[in-house]
Amino acid sequence: MCRVLLSINPEYVEKIFSGEKEFEFRKNRCKSDVNKMVIYCTSPVMKVIGEADVIEIIEDTPAVVWKKTRKKAGVSKVFYDSYYSGRSKSVAYKLANIKKYKRPRTLSSFGLSAAPQSFVYLSR
Repeated sequence: MCRVLLSINPEYVEKIFSGEKEFEFRKNRCKSDVNKMVIYCTSPVMKVIGEADVIEIIEDTPAVVWKKTRKKAGVSKVFYDSYYSGRSKSVAYKLANIKKYKRPRTLSSFGLSAAPQSFVYLSR
C-alpha cells in the first residue's frame, strides 16, 4: 500500500468532499502506485482534513484524460487546458471512499514540518 499526502487548494478540496470532483489531476505520476491519498488543504486552512482511496490512475494525453474525466473533473475545461498547456501527458487519480476527518490534523502528526509543493510519500 502506498500513501501520499497532497497539497490541494481549498476550492478543490470542497469539491472533492461534495462529490463534484472525483479526479485529482497532476502533471507527473507518483513513482509508486498510490492507493491512498491524504488531503492537505492549503492556505488559509493549512490542515490535513481527510483522505480518499485511489481506485484508478489514468495516464494519457491531456485530450484523452479530459474525455474520460470531464463529467466529474471538478475543474473547467479552460483551467484544465491551462494547467496542461505545453504538456504531452496528463495524470488523473480517481478518488473513492472519501473521508473527512472529524478534527483536522496538523502536518506534524504525519511527521512533516512543511507542506509539500505537490505531494510527499507517507510511511505507515
